[in-house]
Amino acid sequence: MNPITVALVLSGVILVGTIVSVEIGYRWGLRDARHSVRLSHEGVTSVEASAYALLGLLLAFSFAGATNRLENKRQVVVDEANAIGTAYLRVDVLPAEAQPPIRQQFKRLVNARIAAHEHRNDPAQADRDLAVMANAQEQIWSMAVAASAGSSTASFLVIPPLNQMIDLATIRRVALQYHLPGLIVTLLIVASILSGLLAGYAMSKRMRRSWFHVVAYGLLLAMTIYTVLDVDQARAGLINIDISYQPLFDLRQTLK
Repeated sequence: MNPITVALVLSGVILVGTIVSVEIGYRWGLRDARHSVRLSHEGVTSVEASAYALLGLLLAFSFAGATNRLENKRQVVVDEANAIGTAYLRVDVLPAEAQPPIRQQFKRLVNARIAAHEHRNDPAQADRDLAVMANAQEQIWSMAVAASAGSSTASFLVIPPLNQMIDLATIRRVALQYHLPGLIVTLLIVASILSGLLAGYAMSKRMRRSWFHVVAYGLLLAMTIYTVLDVDQARAGLINIDISYQPLFDLRQTLK
């Protein structure tokens, strides 16, 4: 299932679950109040405050973590594009007869890299594009090593940027696969629904529901958690790293 579809489904679950839990808490509070008017709500304020504080901390840390991962993913994509561009320029120091096939592999690598991004919603095709990219990297490395074997200067200038280019490809692949752990997502959902239970119990003090507050509370939690999940995905949704791929598109134009 598409990650954004998953985020929307989870947000809907939180919205409905929160509203239902508020109603359950409200009825629970009314029942307790009927049996013991004086003691039904005494001594629970600190528990409610602690629960809301915990939910706030979970949301804050989850959002901060997702934002940091988003920025890291953006930066590593830009760094990878710069490394490819630098390695491509260093091919100039290799023997003239060795340059055309290496440059051709660079074009193949960049096209495959962009194609993998464009096919991000089709995992099977994206994997095939990444396989082409990996093959192009291997070809570039083997041809560059062979072409620079007779010159220490060429080896010094060409091999390090190629090594950095390959390393950044690995770092980028791992970074894009790293998301908010499922356990934390589950904890956010459970904490949101339980907070609704507490809010409903507290609302029973006024002996009348406020549907405006109930729906607003549910919407606020649902939208906040959707935003966290949206930011965490990075390659899809309203907040993404598409602009970070512009250096790769610009690089492809220079390779023509």
